[in-house]
Amino acid sequence: MHSYIWCRQPFAPWAKRSLSTAWLVVISLVLLLATSNVFAHAVAQGDKGYIQEITGVNILPFMYLGAKHMMTGYDHILFLFGVIFFLYRLSHIGLYVSLFALGHSTTMILGVYFNVGINSYLIDAIIGLSVVYKSLDNLGAFQRWLGFQPNTKAATLIFGLFHGFGLATKILEYEISPDGLVPNLLAFNVGVEIGQLLALAIILIGMSYWRRTAGFVRHAYTANVVMMSAGFVLVGMQLTGYFVS
Repeated sequence: MHSYIWCRQPFAPWAKRSLSTAWLVVISLVLLLATSNVFAHAVAQGDKGYIQEITGVNILPFMYLGAKHMMTGYDHILFLFGVIFFLYRLSHIGLYVSLFALGHSTTMILGVYFNVGINSYLIDAIIGLSVVYKSLDNLGAFQRWLGFQPNTKAATLIFGLFHGFGLATKILEYEISPDGLVPNLLAFNVGVEIGQLLALAIILIGMSYWRRTAGFVRHAYTANVVMMSAGFVLVGMQLTGYFVS
């Protein structure tokens, strides 16, 4: 189902030449993330205050907050980008995105409802690792290292569960009102899925044009190296925050 273009020639000459470009992009990415909010799952202060103050059923506001979270959650978008990177058929894309959504929705709703949270630094570090994992998977690293291909569907579902726990942890920190909790959580989740579809549409439009260019195969290696490096940066920032705090 995936087109692993480096499986037989993992270090083709064009791949080696692209490393210098990749590391220039990585350095820029590190500087960008270093000046941004450490929490990929952080909620804006205005939204935080709103969540803490409102009570009762508020369907549309929570749908908006869910969509906003997904559209601004760069960890989600990076992982989603990696998942669909080598998927060409809409049926395959729909399957993998649905598995991610199932995992994300399950732990987000159940985590908040049953008051089960994980340290926000640690869960976000795991989410960063999900980006690293998917990048290595796209590069065919596991086939070379392990001699077989891990189940990509299972990995997408499992990491979706962790992404959902990340959001549940932040919502619990903001002490959402129990009045109207279930409808609001469902509305929030619907908003997340709407945001995911919007983000996916943007990614697919960009990918469709990129794949038509002659340089796609050459730059695909660089893109996954950059994405993997971004995942490592996220992991490092979260672990640093955990030990410092």
